Amino acid sequence: MAKTSHEQSRYLERTSGFREAIEDILKREKETVAQLHQNIDEAAMKLVGLAEDMLNLTSNYIVLYGVSEAITRTKDDDVLNDARKSVVKAITYMEGVVSNYVDVPFADYEGRLAGIAALSAADRYRIIRKMGLTIHLLEDAFGENSKWKWSFVELEGRFATVAKNVLDLKTAVANTDPRSPDYEPTMYHLRLTKKLLSQAADRYREKYELSTRNIDDLKLAIVYLSALRRFSLVLGDREEEEQIKKKQNSWVTRFEADLKKK
Repeated sequence: MAKTSHEQSRYLERTSGFREAIEDILKREKETVAQLHQNIDEAAMKLVGLAEDMLNLTSNYIVLYGVSEAITRTKDDDVLNDARKSVVKAITYMEGVVSNYVDVPFADYEGRLAGIAALSAADRYRIIRKMGLTIHLLEDAFGENSKWKWSFVELEGRFATVAKNVLDLKTAVANTDPRSPDYEPTMYHLRLTKKLLSQAADRYREKYELSTRNIDDLKLAIVYLSALRRFSLVLGDREEEEQIKKKQNSWVTRFEADLKKK
């Protein structure tokens, strides 16, 4: 249903500040992207800034969607899709810094973190929390029965990977000492990362069982379990690593059986 002139007027009035913020963010993004290659040493931090800008952009789009829905009782799918594209950009920018490697040794991407060495443990955790909240709000806006429901599985998996890879694991392990000034944000970040990796594995398995029956989805579920197992091993949690190993072996058995059927 199209907005009446009165509804349109109310909508424009209530959203003017958010629309201006959107224009400012998009303009700043264009300028920053153009500057990325001018100073390689600052590129990583600029990408982190772009990621945060995209999260802010997503939040503004979600507000526009909510106001439109409240005034007209209809869903503005175009705005919601813009929000989805923005959060994907946020993750892509962070992947440009820390990589999108899911299940590899820390040494394979450790060198990438040099560009964000100045980013504190608290800031890294804050960014990940902000990204998680934004994704959660976006999923809520789309609703349970959205056609994009299963596409969020990939988004959540990429988010879990970024949450893992933004951690400097050498520093993080040292910060698990309660005497470390970075103990609290590090422990929160480590716990959240374990949760996200576990959820990514379960969600890919759910996608396989309830939607696609694509064997690649089950394969990815196993990859995320393997990443969680490796993560637990690095942190010295042998008991948890053994539990994950049992679950992984069970899923591998299922994978091999279904692969034979196909």
